[in-house]
Order: sequence, then structure tokens, then C-alpha cells
Amino acid sequence: MRRAIGLPTVVALLLAVPAARSASHADLHVRVGDGWVGWWSARAAPVAWDGTPTLLARAVTWSPYGPGLELGLAELSAPGEGRRTRLVVARLDPRRFRLSLATALTPDMVLPDWSVDRAPGSAAFAVNAGQFSGVAPWGWLVMGGREVRPPGRGPLSGAVIVGDDGSVRLVPTGEIPSARARGGIRFAFQSYPTLLEQGGRVPVALRQPRSGIDLEHRDARLGLGVLDDGRLLFAMTRFRGLGAPGEVLPLGLTNPEMAAVMGALGCRTAVALDGGLSAQLLVRNPEGRVRVWRGLRAVPLGLIAEPQATSLEPPLDFARGALSRVEGREPTRPRPLK
Repeated sequence: MRRAIGLPTVVALLLAVPAARSASHADLHVRVGDGWVGWWSARAAPVAWDGTPTLLARAVTWSPYGPGLELGLAELSAPGEGRRTRLVVARLDPRRFRLSLATALTPDMVLPDWSVDRAPGSAAFAVNAGQFSGVAPWGWLVMGGREVRPPGRGPLSGAVIVGDDGSVRLVPTGEIPSARARGGIRFAFQSYPTLLEQGGRVPVALRQPRSGIDLEHRDARLGLGVLDDGRLLFAMTRFRGLGAPGEVLPLGLTNPEMAAVMGALGCRTAVALDGGLSAQLLVRNPEGRVRVWRGLRAVPLGLIAEPQATSLEPPLDFARGALSRVEGREPTRPRPLK
């Protein structure tokens, strides 16, 4: 009698088959044509990324999704469970879109309930935003110019700020008070860990072991970065070892490797968004063509981009009771960095 092979065994067998790689000591490889080329090594990782074109950036295949929006794809290979990884990248010009945050809970207000499937039909782009604690977004939250939650405190946490003028900037948590004082904030949320500090610097905590952050944990990753020209870059990884059905498995890169991806794609600052089972992303072109990568877990907060000509100010879609439960409450400390 033939015994069935379980999923863990299948994954182990797939990972045991070495990917075809160039003869190098690199930890990260990218598919170029029919082969693999190394482009980053933990032993010789740059302290900072200067925005110059890299092998990874040149290997991404880009497709236009309307004015100011592009979708890029590449195949990566990393050690262990990251051996077969798809890289999904979106480049978005915030000057051509109206950015907003959407929040959602289940009708009984006990579980997060936002997903890319809740994005309006007018959305050209949607992605899960920030991190969360229980049913609420973690940390600082500004909705439509109104501060809904105060800033949280945690290692390598940062804030994503959408100004009244549509500009987007990433700032360390310590700079939130000065940002509040300047005003002009339409939307804002916190997330962690910071992947790239100002000027493309990789945080020391992501370069040195025993810094209190797990530098070896592998997971599906999602990051948001800002390019030199002000465009936003979103990068998400998907496990490719089991084909399309296995892409939602939380296997992939480490945080240092994800920082390298963001730097190699030209970002000057970058922060991680909730990855793992939460990572999800949608792009839609003006003709209605949609590409979507769903997550296995709904979240409380999403970031939406609508073309300037068609966007409307979204309502706060937290139920009144849910909003009153989280408004003004001191956030819990963030989950451990993995």
C-alpha cells in the first residue's frame, strides 16, 4: 500500500533540492534568464544603500498599471525555507493618487476584518498597513486629520505619515512629537521594524547579532519604502516551493534580507508592514485588470490608493463602539521582532 506524503514532508523534500546558483558565496540570488546570480551576502552586507542601480533592480520585470503605478515581479532564492521566493513589487507615485486608511472589525467587534477584497472598486492599489495588537491597529493612528490612537513605543518602530498635500514620509517614532507640532497630517500609522533609516542606512540592530532581534527567523515579508524621487515602493515575498496554493505559507526571508531587498530596489527609508499570514496586496489598472495576492488572516487596517480624479474621502468604517474602545487607549507593546 502506498503511503500518502504529508505537507511537511513535501516542503522538506522541495527545500532539499538545491536551486541552480552561480558559483558565489552570496546568500541571496535572483533569477536572471535561466540561471541564478548572487547579489547579497550577510558576511559582506553594506552598511547603507546609496540608491544606485543594482542587479536585483535590473532583474525585476515591470508592467504598467496606469499612470503612476507599476507592478514588478522577480524570483529570489535564499537559504533554507527561502530557497524559492517570489518577489512582488509595486511602485506608486503618491502625487497621482489619493491615499487613505481603512479600518474594519467583524460585526461583533471582536476580530479584525479588513482585507484587500474590501478595497473599493475605484482603488488602483491596496495593501495591509502597519501591525496590530488584538483587534486594533498597533500604535499611532491618524484618520482624516483626527488622531485616533496615541503613539506606541517599541524598538525600531517608525511612522508612515501622509500629509494634507499628499506627500508621504517615514519618520522614527522619536520624531512623532515634532511631526504632530508641525501639523498638516491627514493619515498616519506606525509599524516595525525599520528596515532602512534615513539615507539608506541599515539599522545596527539588523546588522549585529545578539541585539535583541531575531535575525534568522524566516517569514513572508512585506515592506514599504520611499524612493529618492518621492515614489513609494511596496515589496512582498511569497513562498514558491508548492506552486500557487503554497504562496500563502509564512516562509521566506529574514528581516536583514528584507532590508537588503528594499535597499537594492532603491529605497532611502523603509519599514516592515505586517507579513506572515497577513500580507496581501492588490493592483488594478484603469481598464479593470486586477492582480491580487490575498492573505490568510484579516487585519484591522488597510492602505488604499485611488486615482485623484475619482477618489472620495472615505468614512471611518470602524463601528462607533469599536472606535470608542480603541480611541485614546495606550497601545500595548509591539510583538517581538521576528
